[in-house]
Amino acid sequence: MSENNHRKVIIIGSGPAGFTAAIYTGRANLNPLIFEGMQPGGQLTITTDVENYPGFEHGIMGPEMMEVFRKQAQRFGAESVYQEVTKVDFSARPFKVFTYDAEYTADSIIVSTGASAKLLGIDSENNYMGYGVSACATCDGFFYRGQKVVVVGGGDTAMEEANYLTRFASEVTVIHRRDQFRASKIMTERAQKNPKIKFLTNKIIDEVTGVTENGKKRVTGGRLRDTVTGEISEIEFEGLFVAIGHQPNTSLFNGILDMDETGYLIVKPGSTYTNIEGVFAAGDVADKTYRQAVTAAGSGCMAAIDAERWLESQEL
Repeated sequence: MSENNHRKVIIIGSGPAGFTAAIYTGRANLNPLIFEGMQPGGQLTITTDVENYPGFEHGIMGPEMMEVFRKQAQRFGAESVYQEVTKVDFSARPFKVFTYDAEYTADSIIVSTGASAKLLGIDSENNYMGYGVSACATCDGFFYRGQKVVVVGGGDTAMEEANYLTRFASEVTVIHRRDQFRASKIMTERAQKNPKIKFLTNKIIDEVTGVTENGKKRVTGGRLRDTVTGEISEIEFEGLFVAIGHQPNTSLFNGILDMDETGYLIVKPGSTYTNIEGVFAAGDVADKTYRQAVTAAGSGCMAAIDAERWLESQEL
């Protein structure tokens, strides 16, 4: 193993949290190495317009925004590796990080592997992702002013997103595969009392339909299947919001880092410290509440400062 494979800071995962951590650690002359993994740039690379990030007055495309973040981090000496981390060993310092064909060591680690929205798993959903299909109402609801939208799901997230979307949409239909909702009673009642929200139960979306006009795709509706009778029906809508939960990308750290029952990493309150000294967590991997680009970036800054101060205290 070459000396070049040892770093003061290794950042596992990119996106707003990882890149912000890289900007701050880079400016502190810590020469961070970022493993960008399977989805360089994180969830924002499947987002079309980002209009709610401060500093981009007219909005910016998600992939373009992540490229701006990446270049800023590289300007301060961060280095990106487009490989997936397959294994980690945090049992002793320096920490070890393995890819398919190499081994790296680090004095400190920042985990920013993010979370992935659980999706329906149908081809047409992928085809229209960012063009009428979304997994984030607070990110994209604004684009559906005066339009008909549907929310798929039956938990608190689905009810929250449905209520939120009534600020913009003319009509919101909640579609759920069962006739009972998992959501808490108070969240369900709040949605049921909202005159703009309708409910379709015992239904699943088999296919998202749409058209391409002037080279741009847009959703026009979907095909529903009744989970009891198998009957097929059509529904018209311009936006589909999938609200069946998120899965943090933490399988790599099972049995190593403390996590909650869903898999979100647990950090010490008011910090980014995990249960292992010298390992920090930032972004959606440890945040099941906000899950926004700006909050991820903020916690990336926190993780970088925590790591820098911790390295100083260890005289590394």
